[in-house]
Amino acid sequence: MVFKRLLGSLGVGGPTVDTVLDPGAVRPGGTLTGQVRLKGGNVDFDIEHIALELVARVEAEHDEGESEGTVAFDRFVAGGGFRLGVGEERSVPFSVTLPWETPVSELYGQPLGIVLGVRTELSVTGAKDKGDLDQLTVAPLPAQEAILEALGQLGFGFRSADLEYGRIGGTGQQLPFYQEIELTPAPQYAHQVNEIELTFLASPAGLEVVLEADKRGGLLSEGHDTLTRFTVGHHDDRDWNTEVDGWIRQLVEHRASYGSHASYGHEGPYGGHHDHDDHHRSGPGVGTAVAAGAAGLAVGVVGGMVAAEVVDEIGDFFEEEEGEDED
Repeated sequence: MVFKRLLGSLGVGGPTVDTVLDPGAVRPGGTLTGQVRLKGGNVDFDIEHIALELVARVEAEHDEGESEGTVAFDRFVAGGGFRLGVGEERSVPFSVTLPWETPVSELYGQPLGIVLGVRTELSVTGAKDKGDLDQLTVAPLPAQEAILEALGQLGFGFRSADLEYGRIGGTGQQLPFYQEIELTPAPQYAHQVNEIELTFLASPAGLEVVLEADKRGGLLSEGHDTLTRFTVGHHDDRDWNTEVDGWIRQLVEHRASYGSHASYGHEGPYGGHHDHDDHHRSGPGVGTAVAAGAAGLAVGVVGGMVAAEVVDEIGDFFEEEEGEDED
């Protein structure tokens, strides 16, 4: 990555910034490390602060339909309070802790289509400029991976993953959005549900697992969603296949028994419960990938898009964001 020139408020001839993240995926609640590399401009500049923002591409549903935008979900000050001389090169290392609810963007090294980034903001002598945007890769926690592995072995397939603006009622959710991983049903449940939607809400204490079943409508009733919630520890040693299959059975039976929404619901940006239908829009990854037995959910081919194409689409999004910053 080359030094990127800061335009806008700092003008041509100002300092440049390049944020370099240490290689490898980070886990939710884990430590993100790297360095911010600065190069001085044509004159001396007083660097007031260097801030890092965690950003995500998030979808929102509202009365007019759906929209998509960038949401900053955490912010850190990496350094500042020094003078950067003419042409001077300086590296500012950083180490920050990701929020526990940071979405998972890859599984088994393959991207899920979730767009996460680290945006660098440089404050120089009273002026601010967002100078660099880098892709953030987040791998699942051990318990998250074990549950996804079990779902794959049980016959569920990966359909898509996206981030939804809003809150899930009845949970300890902290961020203003949540991740949905949409799964095709295993054969034994295909006659009962169209899809299963899975949300992980991690915290230092453990993991909330929210499952939603979109039930097929009968002759006399429309299809409905229902939610149920389970909690696990980060280091629980369970027979995950049996455990997860029990969750799915409970979810399906709960819907059959009550025939209406459970006490947990999705609260959209304007409040109220968030109902889903078969035309639910998602990011890159619409389609079905077959579960791969012991390898868990297969995500190498996502809705007809190979992993490289997903990466290209994510790259296009970051280029668009950077272009907007320079306007």
